[in-house]
Amino acid sequence: MDPVELLLHPVRLRIVHALSGRRTVTTAELCARLPDVSQATVYRHVGTLTDAGILEVAGEQRVRGFVERSYRLRPERAVISAEEAASATVDDHRRVFATAMAVLLAEFGSYLDGDPDPAADLVGYRQHAIWLTEDERAKLIAGLREAILPVLGNGPGEGRRPHLLSPILFPVASPPE
Repeated sequence: MDPVELLLHPVRLRIVHALSGRRTVTTAELCARLPDVSQATVYRHVGTLTDAGILEVAGEQRVRGFVERSYRLRPERAVISAEEAASATVDDHRRVFATAMAVLLAEFGSYLDGDPDPAADLVGYRQHAIWLTEDERAKLIAGLREAILPVLGNGPGEGRRPHLLSPILFPVASPPE
């Protein structure tokens, strides 16, 4: 299965999110992280991602007579190349966007089902309509990358909590002249 098909599944994408930041997680921990997904489904998708080389077994230990595996993400394998993105059809883009929104809704629902404090956590979901030339758009994207890239490689550490950042940028229909 190609990376696009692998990552275009909401549960698999949520598993990838859960393992980001160089985290090592057991399937039991993944099940706890995805309480709205059945255990069998989590195990099946972990197997699919492992078979595809997107996840790798980081360790094994015996727990009550069973072998419990811990997994880590191979981030270089969990990407959709620029060439694949450029060759995507309009329908492919619809599917990708719908999957991204489904994952975003599920992740936000999990956050709200926990012990949320949106004000203290500085939760934001703002939308801004902005007018940009092609050059201004390129500078905006470069600035966002410059702000995000330094923290993308952060792993778990004291005081760190995982966050999901989902920048979305697309042109909207122009108003009539």
